[in-house]
Amino acid sequence: MPRRKQPTARQIRLGVELRKLREAAGLKGREAAILLGADSVQMSQIEFGIAGVSEARVRRLAAHYDCTDDELITALVAMATDRTRGWWEEYRGLLPTSFLDLAELEYHSTYRLDVEFLHVPGLFQTEDYARAVFSYRVPELPDDDLELRVRHRMDRKVIIEGTAPVPYEAVIHEAALRIKVGGRACSRAQLTRILELSEAEHITVRVIPFDLDDFAGATNAMMYAGGTVPKLDTAVRDAPHGAAFIDSDAQLGAFRTLFRKVEAVSLDPEQSRDVIQRLAKEL
Repeated sequence: MPRRKQPTARQIRLGVELRKLREAAGLKGREAAILLGADSVQMSQIEFGIAGVSEARVRRLAAHYDCTDDELITALVAMATDRTRGWWEEYRGLLPTSFLDLAELEYHSTYRLDVEFLHVPGLFQTEDYARAVFSYRVPELPDDDLELRVRHRMDRKVIIEGTAPVPYEAVIHEAALRIKVGGRACSRAQLTRILELSEAEHITVRVIPFDLDDFAGATNAMMYAGGTVPKLDTAVRDAPHGAAFIDSDAQLGAFRTLFRKVEAVSLDPEQSRDVIQRLAKEL
């Protein structure tokens, strides 16, 4: 298969998972290459996502690595053979690749979890709210670039507002709900939109109130996307130059624990709706 100039995060993740399986089997890259009738350079390119890999080769490697996890193997085959050109492709060359990678990750996710302390989660944001957030970027974005980011963020909401939505749970600190991003009218419309979305069966909204005693977790904002199998889950953290995708087993376990901790101290969905309704009336 031809080399890729710029592999996507999903293609890179496939290579990472194949490397994990090889290392767990105690094999060197050159040993795995021999099993495929390839050389070390080709094997390295596969594991870095630079070169594609066929279903037959994925299954051959899994067998040689003594991997008996059929669900994981099937999921890796699906990643290797996926030829989806999703809606995000229209932004290729117009937005940073991390925007496209995030949209592709969400498209293939089986559920989504968000924890936010200063902003309303992106999947809930109205156009005006998102525009106000992107307008604060330094240096300022040209108008066309700003509108591209707003439109991309609106398009991402297909995973919770489209015809095949995924389960979504958002834990939002009261601070994020009170900050008047874009002014009072914008904030009121944003809170109203959250209330509307919270009525959907697949969406759960929880609020962490200001008056919660002994809460020290305000630095743990996160996005978490469920994979087709738990080993393919992905945590996402904002980084200075775009989203950072986290896939190590230890870190994913830590993020799942963090989510359970903030979920446990948040208000239940009905109490959370009461808080949001009260804040909307105050504006």
